[in-house]
Amino acid sequence: MDKSAAAPRLVLASASPRRADVLRQLGFDPSIRPADVDETYLHGESPAEHVERLARSKAAAVAEPGALVIGGDTVVVDGPNVLVKPAGVEEAVDMLLGLSGGAHDVLSGIAVAGLHGVVSTVARTRVRMRPFDEATARAYVTTGEPLDKAGGYGIQGLGAALVESIDGDYYAVVGFPVGAFLGLLEEAGWRSAFGTLVPLDDRQGP
Repeated sequence: MDKSAAAPRLVLASASPRRADVLRQLGFDPSIRPADVDETYLHGESPAEHVERLARSKAAAVAEPGALVIGGDTVVVDGPNVLVKPAGVEEAVDMLLGLSGGAHDVLSGIAVAGLHGVVSTVARTRVRMRPFDEATARAYVTTGEPLDKAGGYGIQGLGAALVESIDGDYYAVVGFPVGAFLGLLEEAGWRSAFGTLVPLDDRQGP
């Protein structure tokens, strides 16, 4: 890649404040352009295939010249059950009680659309929840935090009190797998220098 190439703008194809917050934590100031895509499962599609396809679809839907567009999608998989955002209070309580004392997987698909197409991957993190009772679940749901989150909890917020341990990328549980994202940037020809995008052939610094 030409060292003189101007760094692309970063565009986040998501309305998720958590994904935007992680990008800002990495030093970036992304433009926000939520993508409107059909999130219906395809026949025979696995949860991992689903989140990767949706991440790619979201990134491609708002792709534009001179930009790297980031798409993401996250689901919680508890055995045979795929957990998305709860439809209401009772569903959130039931969802949380189903997770109590057990382990589940969080699958976080992420994609980057750039000049040379779309690259994507899926990060999987294993989360173990501490045992808790219905009163605790209801108290948490009353805060309102779980109602817009896959699986009915937010590890980066009050829901941290429900989590015993994780095996994998913490940020994948938040909904934006940092390590996977940095790898995709490199596939797209760029690396992150703590808030600045640098062409891969410009190897100044570490």
